This record gives sequence, C-alpha cells and structure tokens, in this order.
Amino acid sequence: MSTTKNKLSADQQEALLAVLQNRFDIYIYRHKGLDWNKIQTKLEASPQKMWSLDEMERTEGEPDVIGYDKNTDEYIFVDCAAESPKGRRSICYDHEALEKRKENKPKDSAVNIAEEMGIEILTEEQYRQLQQLEKLDTKTSSWIKTPADIRKLGGALFCDFRYNTVFMYHNGADSYYAARGFRGILKV
Repeated sequence: MSTTKNKLSADQQEALLAVLQNRFDIYIYRHKGLDWNKIQTKLEASPQKMWSLDEMERTEGEPDVIGYDKNTDEYIFVDCAAESPKGRRSICYDHEALEKRKENKPKDSAVNIAEEMGIEILTEEQYRQLQQLEKLDTKTSSWIKTPADIRKLGGALFCDFRYNTVFMYHNGADSYYAARGFRGILKV
C-alpha cells in the first residue's frame, strides 16, 4: 500500500467525518457509551486509516464504530451495511484461488481487496458478534477469515443470516457469486 497515494484531501476527510458522525448519531445502539469527539480525534491523527474507512464507504460497506478495545486503546469499525457490501461482491476468496481459475475469473479476491484497502476480513467470531447488534446478510453472504488447514485443502468459509440464525458454510475458495462479498474490520 502506498502511503502517499492513499491519503484523503482535507475536503475528503471532512466529508468522510460528516458521514461517519451522522451514522454514529443514527445508530447509537451499536456503540453505547462511546464519545464521537474522542473517535474523531483518533481518526484525524490516523490519515491512513481515514483512507481505509473511505474505501469501506466507497465500496458501500457503511462502516460504523461497534466497540472500543481498552487494551489497545483502539476504536473498532466494521462494515454495517444491511447486505454484503455491493462494491466487493462477485469475488473469490484469495489470490491463490483467483490464479487457480482458468476460465470465468472473477475481478479479484476478498483477501486481495482487503489488503489493498488496509482492512481485515471478519473472523467467524467477529461476524457473530456483529450479528448480535443487528441482523445483516439476510439476502447475501460474506466470506470470513478461513483457517489455514481448511484453506490448504482448497476450501474457504462464509456466513449469512437466515431463519433467525447465523450460518457458517464452506465453498471452494475459487468460487464466487453475485451475492457474496466480504465485511471488513479496522481498528483506529
């Protein structure tokens, strides 16, 4: 990731902060007890992370604060869009899977895109915690971080929410679907 290329202008930062603050105010149940002014101060001190949040927003992830890690003094932002982010769908799991496809390759992979954006793919545990805040992915699904032993065998994991339950499934890592993307997490 290039540190000179991946920075927002002052106007872009101001616009992003306005969007994030508005979302923070609307969805207060996601972050009870957190203070926007403290979050904004952290964001303004982290231009690279502001750029990553802007990428989450640009790809329709609707990032919002869902917690605070006291041990690391970091706020936790996650994609909170109702469905898997539109700008990150129809992708396979990782670069190895992308290279494996000989025909009908997807445009990219979840792992590649997350790395380029400077974010992490949610783990199963993080995905389930997010679903405790509100029910997401009722029509779509999202790749989740896959353990190395499963990935070594060619598989990858994804989750969705159906029948009032979070389901975790498997697929070949090289598969891709119009309704599957990934959700990201960023600590600031």
